[in-house]
Amino acid sequence: MMRRLCLVILLLVPLAAMADALPFQFKPDLGNTASLQRGAKLFMNYCVGCHTLSHVRYSKMAEDLNIPQDVMKDNLMMTTDNIHDQIRGTMPDKAEDWFGTAPPDLTLVARHRGADWLYSFLLSFYVDPEQPTGTNNLVMTNTAMPWVLWPLQGYQKLADTEQGQEPQFELVQEGSMEPTEFRGTAGDLVNFLVYAGEPAKLVRYSLGVKVIIFLLIFTVLAYFLKREYWRDVHDDDQ
Repeated sequence: MMRRLCLVILLLVPLAAMADALPFQFKPDLGNTASLQRGAKLFMNYCVGCHTLSHVRYSKMAEDLNIPQDVMKDNLMMTTDNIHDQIRGTMPDKAEDWFGTAPPDLTLVARHRGADWLYSFLLSFYVDPEQPTGTNNLVMTNTAMPWVLWPLQGYQKLADTEQGQEPQFELVQEGSMEPTEFRGTAGDLVNFLVYAGEPAKLVRYSLGVKVIIFLLIFTVLAYFLKREYWRDVHDDDQ
């Protein structure tokens, strides 16, 4: 038993250290429907051109995120006219030739990488003239992905920091959003990708609340029922 405990600790320590090494942390909130809706809009406007969510259907997303189907069809369905289709990217087959690697399916990226990693990735693009896209990323060095959210965030550069200090960024070209506002926007996109990785979580959360309420009511009823039973026992003893 002790050996198993030590093994678990040894496995968790590197994971914790890796999480601490990320420049930013983010806690998903799947109960924030407005955030999920904003994240869906961001994905459809900035990401679906290249990336796919092959395990998510438009109809399911509309149902889960309380988006009316007519709004979904008119504003968020960029790749198909059938609301029951999966969310597919529009990038042509030449994408691998253009970028050096095919844009990945992002359905499970939040489960694989974690919300902190995704959030840090989105906030850590910086200007790098040596890269073909003109930008690089602190979390994924030499990423082939161009910085598609630059109209919102603008462009930033890595600031000079002493060895051992956390990296800092300086804005060199403003976007349409203030830095604090953009961090919230990046959080919305991460929140949506966390949902996309496991849509059933929303069902579990909703069902979990109902189960807890049921158990509380049942506990109260069981308590009063127990009092009635013991009252009869005491009466018989007398």
